[in-house]
Amino acid sequence: GGLSKSQWLNDFLGQWLCAAPVGAELKSYRAYHLRHHKYTEQPEDPDLPLSAPFPISRASFARKVLRDLTGQTFFKQRFGPILAGLSRKMHGGAREGAIVNGAAARFWLLNGAAFAACALAGYGWAFLALWIVPMATWFPLITRVRNIAEHACVGRQDDPFHQARTTYANPLERLLIAPYWVHYHAEHHLFMHVPCWNLEAAHRMLIAKGYGARIDVKRGYGAVLAIAAPA
Repeated sequence: GGLSKSQWLNDFLGQWLCAAPVGAELKSYRAYHLRHHKYTEQPEDPDLPLSAPFPISRASFARKVLRDLTGQTFFKQRFGPILAGLSRKMHGGAREGAIVNGAAARFWLLNGAAFAACALAGYGWAFLALWIVPMATWFPLITRVRNIAEHACVGRQDDPFHQARTTYANPLERLLIAPYWVHYHAEHHLFMHVPCWNLEAAHRMLIAKGYGARIDVKRGYGAVLAIAAPA
């Protein structure tokens, strides 16, 4: 709700410029994410399955990385619902609902229109190379890595200062993994409505007021993965 003073405009921009291009749905994600904040690392947390399995073996983590970088995760996320919808139609008839839901339909509509516009301008290759390929490979991997860094192996779930982790990201990690200050995740959970560009200042404030020892801080994503996939 922070892009505009108009809630309608916030929802419109969030839906079509942020959610739809990556296959998300604003309204359902908002409810999901608020539940995650309310019950962080508790049994009711909808994100708990993302952090609860850790630590895992390096071999298991390597298999996940391979699935992400080869597009298998993307295929499952984007084509899995379509295949499931087709299967329902084949076995249950029209009463089984639409083949794709609204979020999937918006994803294909928006990306199809963007590709067509780029192709007409002679840059269809650029849309595929700079948007679709990264979305199908690098994006699932960094999403996984960030999820691990944010909540896996945090320990004291009864302490709100220790339900999420802050990772000190170097310039290269910020460029490739953690843009928009997302590595200050403990601060995001403590002050949910602080704009992303103020999360670093919030971190400095907590340190200055003596709360630093209560925050799980790791230096770099490599340090987090060494804990989450130790051997």
